[in-house]
Amino acid sequence: EFCQENLLKICFTFVYSISFQVAAGPWGQICAGNPRNKVRGCDKFGCGYYGAPRSRGKKHRGVDVICRDGSTVYAPFSGTIGGRVNPYSKNNAINNGLLLRGSGFCIHMFYIRPVRYSGRINKGQKIGVMLPMQRVYRGMTSHVHVQNCNRSNPTRNL
Repeated sequence: EFCQENLLKICFTFVYSISFQVAAGPWGQICAGNPRNKVRGCDKFGCGYYGAPRSRGKKHRGVDVICRDGSTVYAPFSGTIGGRVNPYSKNNAINNGLLLRGSGFCIHMFYIRPVRYSGRINKGQKIGVMLPMQRVYRGMTSHVHVQNCNRSNPTRNL
């Protein structure tokens, strides 16, 4: 066995460090370079956590998972792609996304250029690329917006 008496400290350190390299919830990694699905903090545009204040008294009904422009975006769970979803009514460089269903989940993922708009997906499969958020919101932390279809809090799944 790896964790013997004299190796206990090494084993603990190894297991402890590995536990912080993967996502905490049931979903897999969403963006390359962000294995823990870290949520955007606050910047001059607002904050990325669920329920964060927005303009006109609204609240943020999703979470913003940090993702550098141009990074690979992965399916957080296995299921199907339900089609294109757009976050804005007016077109811009980041107005694209996907509806994903499966494994008991239904989510919208915004600000990605999808590989395709339909079909089966497997957890961890490349589904797209992060669009150039800095072209539209210079200074905002680039991110994939993840929103449950029923607008409930998805944070625990990250």
